[in-house]
Amino acid sequence: MSEIAPDPLPDPRTDLDRNMLEHAASPYLLQHKDNPVHWQLWGPATLAAAQAANKPILLSVGYAACHWCHVMAHESFENPAIAALMNRLFVNIKVDREERPDIDAIYMNALHLLGEQGGWPLTMFLTPDGAPFWGGTYFPPESRYGRPGFPDVLQKVFEAWRDKPEAVNKNKTMLLRALRESARPQNAESIVIDAGILDQVAEQLHGHVDPEHGGIGGAPKFPQSGLFDLLWAAYLRSGNAGYRHAVLNTAAQMAQGGIYDHLAGGFARYSTDAEWLAPHFEKMLYDNAQLLEHFALLDAGLDGEAESPLLRQRIYETVNWLRAEMLQPSQAFAAALDADSEGEEGKFYVWQAAEIEAVLHKAGFKATEIAAFRAAYDVTDHGNWEEKTILRRSLAPQFGDAAQEAMLARARAALKAMRDTRIRPGLDDKILTDWNGLIIAALAKLARQYKQPDWLALAEHAYGFIVTAMAREGDRLGHSWRDGKLVFPGLLEDYANMARAALALHEATGKAAYLDNAIDWVKRLDADYADRVHGGYFQTARDAETLVARLRNCTDNAVPAGNGTLVGIFARLWYLTGDADWRDRTESQIAAFSGEAARNFFPMAAFLNGCDFYAHAVQVAIIGQRGQPDTEAMIDAAYAMSLPHRVLQVVPPDAALPPSHPAHGKTQLGKMQQNNSATAYVCVGMSCGLPASDAAGLTAQLRATRRV
Repeated sequence: MSEIAPDPLPDPRTDLDRNMLEHAASPYLLQHKDNPVHWQLWGPATLAAAQAANKPILLSVGYAACHWCHVMAHESFENPAIAALMNRLFVNIKVDREERPDIDAIYMNALHLLGEQGGWPLTMFLTPDGAPFWGGTYFPPESRYGRPGFPDVLQKVFEAWRDKPEAVNKNKTMLLRALRESARPQNAESIVIDAGILDQVAEQLHGHVDPEHGGIGGAPKFPQSGLFDLLWAAYLRSGNAGYRHAVLNTAAQMAQGGIYDHLAGGFARYSTDAEWLAPHFEKMLYDNAQLLEHFALLDAGLDGEAESPLLRQRIYETVNWLRAEMLQPSQAFAAALDADSEGEEGKFYVWQAAEIEAVLHKAGFKATEIAAFRAAYDVTDHGNWEEKTILRRSLAPQFGDAAQEAMLARARAALKAMRDTRIRPGLDDKILTDWNGLIIAALAKLARQYKQPDWLALAEHAYGFIVTAMAREGDRLGHSWRDGKLVFPGLLEDYANMARAALALHEATGKAAYLDNAIDWVKRLDADYADRVHGGYFQTARDAETLVARLRNCTDNAVPAGNGTLVGIFARLWYLTGDADWRDRTESQIAAFSGEAARNFFPMAAFLNGCDFYAHAVQVAIIGQRGQPDTEAMIDAAYAMSLPHRVLQVVPPDAALPPSHPAHGKTQLGKMQQNNSATAYVCVGMSCGLPASDAAGLTAQLRATRRV
């Protein structure tokens, strides 16, 4: 790939008397460039202009695929009267939460501190210097849904700012103090996250799983792959059948539910109901990346059981969707597909029964086949959602015989061909470093597990774009790229997810450069992001734009928390390199956040999975030459086993494992001394099993590391 010189975003232009979003790179911001609202871009110049004008700030944060963001835009931001009120009373700033998650995190935290439930669009009111003092989410144009009308909110907030400065200042001071305090450890007493603690977490988590439909709790339901990875690891460790059912039932319910696009592949962000029927139809790169890894982990543990063909089919379909609809000319992956088309949520995806019958009849399907399709996919005359049909298979989830499944596949293809003629949802084509890191890691692992070298090529090409177009000064990453414009510097999650992707590529390919990249990015985090007082890392770099708070946390949001991901990265570097400094850093990172995990583990799945990996790593050392059939067969065997905490090292016969590795000094074996063959050693803790001289022997040893 030829190197692409990135252009950082210019200092935002400010003109408080007109809409300035035409200068934005974000598709979400560009959606609002023709609003009558005098939207400004976030930046020091805009804050300075607000202070010079002595006007409070209305901050609106959303993202391109957000349904309720579109609703509020159509109802209020496109309304000339409401826009005029906004322009008269406030300096109005629009932010894309995906382009600037650092800004979104600060003000969403402020909203939570006010006792409000979060969500988007986020509507926050700030003093001219950017300090929050009140906020909410969606407001209708007039009072309804139990919410005050937006014009009334605007008027009353402005009057409070003008007439009650003491109250505004009190709120501002309280919020700023709490935001800055949140960067410090919330529970200073660290604990040891050992097998006993992880087993307690698994048991508590299991108690919150919906036993019928899967998922955590009731509506709305999010995939939460990290939590179910944790529960699956506990099942493999304990053999608890309840854990197994909870994980597999959740996966199957999602895979057969309306949250899944049965025609093109890919999962929507979440379900609005408890049974995974009706999503908000946006498809996000980060969800699909995490679900691919999760489904592959489960599939590897099923050994051909009934669930396995379903999960495997969803994996192949979703990768095909990613390649067809999300892969950009840059060879990296776009951020998201919108929920809406033609101003209506889900219009692209839903059906009328008569429409389905007409399409299938025209395609030559018999009446009995059409009836079978309707029964399989819950197609009724009056629909299953707002008088329309969302295709789902969860009411008749069992696969039929080969002929039946082939007929259903042909029917889906006919419906997809017709659907492709509809007006498509918008594509948010910006490239996000952290989200691409997630999909690169997933594709690298799946490529080896399913023996799909083209998937590995997808991962390597996307990685290549990030490190050329989205890096500056050698090892400094940007966060968001679109149309040659780079949001720089990057955030903690950008470095963490790309380091994790680099390590996944290193293990899949054996290329040392990937390992070097991962180490370099951690060194950059040490230089620019480290909290040298409390441990862990801040979300933003030391030389990034100064905001009202510099956050440091370990709670997962749209993507796993960078501080949590780093536990697994440090541990993997310890096992791969044998450098004791990485072991010490793993333990320091755990100590920095373990007290918070003890207080509330639910938002800390990445952290806990990292702790689990550190405590229960299964080291697979293969002494052999990559590219040789015997070595490659052993690598395939290692990837084919459901091992959440596998560390793979392939060492040529003339090289050596690190001195600290429990298999250090061990050699190849062979049927004859003069004909050595690849040899594998499986080590847990400091103990290794007997040498395995073929893939079958390695599989047997790997299985022995699990309870099941």
